[in-house]
Amino acid sequence: MKLSELQALDQVLEEELADPALRREWERTALARAVALDVIRYRASHGLSQRGLAEALGWKPAQVARLEQASHSPSIETLLHLARRLGLRFAVSIGPTEAPSGVRAKKSDVVQEINDDEGTRLLVAAG
Repeated sequence: MKLSELQALDQVLEEELADPALRREWERTALARAVALDVIRYRASHGLSQRGLAEALGWKPAQVARLEQASHSPSIETLLHLARRLGLRFAVSIGPTEAPSGVRAKKSDVVQEINDDEGTRLLVAAG
């Protein structure tokens, strides 16, 4: 097959996501993929192997490998750990599709704001 005959990634993805089961799995792993890409970018930009990143995180290399596989969504604790140790930033907004996207909490919507000793800010909001 010639290079000119290859389909663009977006086109292949669109065709694959026509399968409802595959689309559900793609949607289920969206957070995991986003976090994995951010961790991989961090690791690459800092010239780290998975073992080197694991040492920086205080983890086993297998934990980094599982995170980068993006098959399971990371816990809030994992996101906090990555933010504290690597300085990564994550924002997750969950709500009905009719609601505006993004985290737009009014002061009255803030349930708790925590600024810990490690310089990490956690804002928990609802509403």
